[in-house]
Amino acid sequence: MKICFINPPFKPEYGKFSRESRSPSIGHSGVLYYPLWLIYAAAHCENNGFDIAFIDAPAKRLDDEQTFKRIENEAAEARLFVLDTSTPSIYSDVAFGARIKEKYPKCKIMLVGTHPSATDIETLNINPVIDFVARHEYDNIVLDTVKALRDGTKISEVKGLTYRAENGEIIRNPDAEYIEQLDEIPMAAPFIKKYLDVTDYVFPAASYPAIQIFTGRGCPAHCNFCVYPQTLHGHKYRLRSPENVVAEFQYIAENFPEVHEIVIEDDTFTANKKRVIDICRLLTEKGLNKRFRWLCNARVNIDLETMKAMKKAGCHLIIPGFESYNEQILKNIKKGSTLKLIDEYVANAKKAKLMIHACYMVGNQGETKETMETTLKAALRFKTDTAQFFPLIPYPGTEAYDWAKSNGYISGNYVDYLQEDGTLNCILNTPGLSAQELVDFCSYARKKYYLRPWYIMHRLWMGLKDPQDLKRSLKAFGKLKETLFRK
Repeated sequence: MKICFINPPFKPEYGKFSRESRSPSIGHSGVLYYPLWLIYAAAHCENNGFDIAFIDAPAKRLDDEQTFKRIENEAAEARLFVLDTSTPSIYSDVAFGARIKEKYPKCKIMLVGTHPSATDIETLNINPVIDFVARHEYDNIVLDTVKALRDGTKISEVKGLTYRAENGEIIRNPDAEYIEQLDEIPMAAPFIKKYLDVTDYVFPAASYPAIQIFTGRGCPAHCNFCVYPQTLHGHKYRLRSPENVVAEFQYIAENFPEVHEIVIEDDTFTANKKRVIDICRLLTEKGLNKRFRWLCNARVNIDLETMKAMKKAGCHLIIPGFESYNEQILKNIKKGSTLKLIDEYVANAKKAKLMIHACYMVGNQGETKETMETTLKAALRFKTDTAQFFPLIPYPGTEAYDWAKSNGYISGNYVDYLQEDGTLNCILNTPGLSAQELVDFCSYARKKYYLRPWYIMHRLWMGLKDPQDLKRSLKAFGKLKETLFRK
């Protein structure tokens, strides 16, 4: 029995739509994330004996007809089609699923991802031909569903599934349990080797080409805007063992000679200090620290000892969400950080010789023109290697969305989360700041940050020391300049 996993086409005429980015869009920097959650679910089903097909349409900029040609060639006999989705593409994703159903009426269509997890009934009501939504972490839900289809058992017993009954009624089964033993989930890298092309994917902060992996799922933090913990994998940080993580590094070293860097995509890789130290020790003992550079998301509570161990093990860059340099805003968004922690984080990273890609967000509860300027001044003072400035984009299923929606701050519908060309759009209008003011400030902040003499000299100096860094900078700047110099 065959399952076809599809990352559907969306706006290919404008670029590569990065559906599994935390803010799905066609990025100015050319970013394209691997569809990792879809990869893990597909690998899990394949490891359990099912025949699969895997089509990542955005990676090849396939349009609908080209994608259907691939389906015809690779998966015409599939019983279940699993479609990744996102908030801004949801109507297009549902329509694509409906077209599959029209062409192959005996198949079943399942939607997965953050958006249908948060809006399962609403999503199924968009089109009556869509059969299933898998809520939250969906590896086992897909597997259990396809087993039920194969064996003729009851769909009503598949936990985590919202489905359309024969009489048209929409039924929500009880939630599925989160997977605790993550070492039992297949590694992403062997699947990528078999089905994908690493040169299709770009993570601008990493050397090209890079591979993205997860070493854990869930996040113990409760940031009110962060979509993955609130819609997919919860707040308990479940871990792969250090040995399992390092085994994947070893696999990549042996099977991807072209890959220069590994991107650890955990929401907060550094939440468990002992585990991080153990992974770093193993990477160093096996010499993998000399084969790869790697980067990770790291919250501001990481200490200097851990940073030094990471640097020794091959880490060169850490990504914190500073968001704001205002104490009250940090409290409002449940960030769990303070200005003191942010200051110490920057100072310790410089001591450990780790670069920082700092993330800043404007438009949160309590934001004013004055607090935005304070945040920008701090960003300029920190002199991190790179920085990003974005308006808050509240996604369904998050507390930030509930706050914005209940106060009437969201304008438009899901398609308005993007501009026509697939780049991000601001849909947030608060009493003190309009969407246009938030967008204009972020544009101003990027120019202020990247076009100052210090930054230009910094990039040149880093490039002289590290040719890989120079290549990365030139590639990213080639994309970013369209934004920086836009009038």
